[in-house]
Amino acid sequence: MKDILACNLWLYKVFPFLRWWPMVGKETTRADLIAGLTGAIIVLPQGVAFATIAGLPPEYGLYAAMVPAIIGALFGSSWHLVSGPTTAISIVIFSSVSPLAEPGSAQFISLVLTLTFLTGVFQLIMGLARMGVLVNFISHTVVIGFTAGAAVLIAASQIKNFFGIDIPRGSHFYEIIHQLVLQIGDINVYVTAVAVATLAAGILVKKFFPKIPYMIAAMVIGSVLAAVLNRMFGNEVTLIRTVGALPAHLPPFSMPDLSLATVKKMSSSALAITMLALTEAVSIARSVAVRSEQRIDGNQEFVGQGLSNICGSFFSGYASSGSFNRSGLNYAAGARTPLAAVFSALFLAATLLLVAPLAAYLPIPAMAAILFLVAWGLIDFHHIHSIFHTSRAETVVLFTTLLSTLFVELEFAIYVGVMLSLMLYLARTSQPAVVPVMPSGEEGSYHFEDAKGQAECPQFRMVRINGSIFFGAVDHVQRALQQIDEINPQQKSVLIVGSGINFVDVAGAEMLAQEAKRRKKMGGGLYFYRLKDSVYKFLKQGHYLKDIGEGGFFPAKSNVTGAVFNTLDPEICRNCPTRVFKECKFALPGGETR
Repeated sequence: MKDILACNLWLYKVFPFLRWWPMVGKETTRADLIAGLTGAIIVLPQGVAFATIAGLPPEYGLYAAMVPAIIGALFGSSWHLVSGPTTAISIVIFSSVSPLAEPGSAQFISLVLTLTFLTGVFQLIMGLARMGVLVNFISHTVVIGFTAGAAVLIAASQIKNFFGIDIPRGSHFYEIIHQLVLQIGDINVYVTAVAVATLAAGILVKKFFPKIPYMIAAMVIGSVLAAVLNRMFGNEVTLIRTVGALPAHLPPFSMPDLSLATVKKMSSSALAITMLALTEAVSIARSVAVRSEQRIDGNQEFVGQGLSNICGSFFSGYASSGSFNRSGLNYAAGARTPLAAVFSALFLAATLLLVAPLAAYLPIPAMAAILFLVAWGLIDFHHIHSIFHTSRAETVVLFTTLLSTLFVELEFAIYVGVMLSLMLYLARTSQPAVVPVMPSGEEGSYHFEDAKGQAECPQFRMVRINGSIFFGAVDHVQRALQQIDEINPQQKSVLIVGSGINFVDVAGAEMLAQEAKRRKKMGGGLYFYRLKDSVYKFLKQGHYLKDIGEGGFFPAKSNVTGAVFNTLDPEICRNCPTRVFKECKFALPGGETR
């Protein structure tokens, strides 16, 4: 029996789709088909737009939504995550590869495929090494800041196509704004009219006809207006350019350039995209799982995303990840299993074969307007407002990441955001709260409550430490303990309520032993109440109890004050007006009655 269970577990790890395959039936298949068809319709304009952002031929955005989506669905853990091209990754790819090759050229495409392959390898290695927990160190604030910055860059990159002005490709954000101001008198009214009409149509359809795919409706309206203007005034006057016909065939086989020189050039960018892609994928999968009540395995998502990008690089797909809007749409459309993502990719392939020639009529200004809509939707105004009003530190992280995205390299912006998040995390954990407490006044209670506003014992200080005592927090905790007798030299004994201490490392144990010896020399002691068993065992195994004292540890519901009372100075107790402990009211230390 155990062998069978072990075999099943091994099969589930290698072929995770076996876990949900028994759920597939007539009812779920019908729901997945409908959701898949809806997803295919939505990804058609998005894929073309995202490929344009990445500096690739339009069809590559559709290729990235086929094979990677199928592999990601079969080998990931989420039932609703849909893999494919995303705006943030597209803009990182463009900024990383455009300085090395002309966008759209064969060399550019080759470098992008190498970048995609390396990203997949990094993701797969991290998944197999069970490093899924690392994505938790990229805070949600960093993702919001980076996504908002990327949205602004997406909109800025389309300004030239929206207004029909000439701005050099690859210009920085501030240079684009500068060129817009300089060329404001050269705006092409025909191009701008198509773009504005497309933008307005998208906004109105989304607001008043939410069941209609607003991107497709807006593209149709923009295309019709462009055709009318070209017929009335001639293309030589309007200068409205179109995307051009897409090749009507399935993703062709491709081969990444895996030469050592190319791998070295692409490794840094691949690592940045890996971090961004995994953060996107896992965070989206978890957010949808909250509603679907499904458990997400971060490590399995790493494996699924890695395999999807590795396979995608051999089928003309560029780096993909979980899509914010397509995954949410997939769930909202009633998807029941990952087959919905598979169906979506298959429907997209069929659609590409049928409607690819129609892209010849798709105006570039309309595409620019669609990307404006995409960019606006990426900015999470709700959470930005919430962060701004709740946390100054998180606000700094948010806007630093956003500004780094706008004015520095995108990969660097990700690193800056991650470093700031880690610094913020370390700052919080390295300063655990050391809160003065008092025994609860309730009859028969063994709890401790906040001592704020209450009289404390002049000889015996009790504190609760809310946080772990590790190397980063040692200095803060030690200073807090030493300040007790610096402020009041009579408080030679200290009790630490340790229920909030999750772990202690070697540096923390050394500090506690040193503090215990120091207080013994002063004539007092260091005591612990409700210390976790794991922490006590660690101190015992490290032989720190000989310095602290075996009798210095009290389990839950122990009468700590009764045990420590007789160690206090009776002369100080004799004239003490506070008498905060029960024992103080009837006797003095040493047994003398009052």
